[in-house]
Amino acid sequence: MEVTNTKRQHLGNLRFQNFVKYCPPFDIVIDELRVAKMFPKARDSQVLLGVVSQLAKQNLQVLVRGWKHMLMQNSWWRKHDMENVQKQASFFFLLTTSQRMLFLLYATLHSGNHCKFITKDLMWDHKACVPDAKTQHLLFKWQQGHQLAIVCRHPGSKITFQHILIFDTLVQTTGGSWHIPYNDDLVERYSYEVPTKWLCLHQKT
Repeated sequence: MEVTNTKRQHLGNLRFQNFVKYCPPFDIVIDELRVAKMFPKARDSQVLLGVVSQLAKQNLQVLVRGWKHMLMQNSWWRKHDMENVQKQASFFFLLTTSQRMLFLLYATLHSGNHCKFITKDLMWDHKACVPDAKTQHLLFKWQQGHQLAIVCRHPGSKITFQHILIFDTLVQTTGGSWHIPYNDDLVERYSYEVPTKWLCLHQKT
């Protein structure tokens, strides 16, 4: 059984690599499972449709890295919603959720530096596998420059995406002044999200 599962996983990896190889470069890669669960009380297929539709309006090439259960009609996944999503995005369906982040990262990297990905996963497991601090820092910087955050307060509200800054969100100095990123006390922010406010300190002469 172990050999069979390993072979099936290997064939799945090759199938995905061939799929990405022969597709045009993507602009956005979506983690269906994480994005659809943004609102626990909302229908999963409706949330996914809202995100994909917003991206499609910008004429972006979108890949939804999905899971086979999405095609099963139930209270969370409606056939009509999924048909509309498939009209606006490319799909690759996985048999299981194992290694789902590796598939997402592979598709993003293969599409080029312009490609972004959307997920609520903070990738702690993958960062923990990186052996040294320098590489971990590079992975964190790459994540900040490519992971889009969805700005949506409640189901049904307009979906927007936080702009990715082109500079490091670290304390910076020009010699006589310092720029320090910070958060308001009531603002919740994931580690990959960039702060929206900066303190500008100038040295008195």
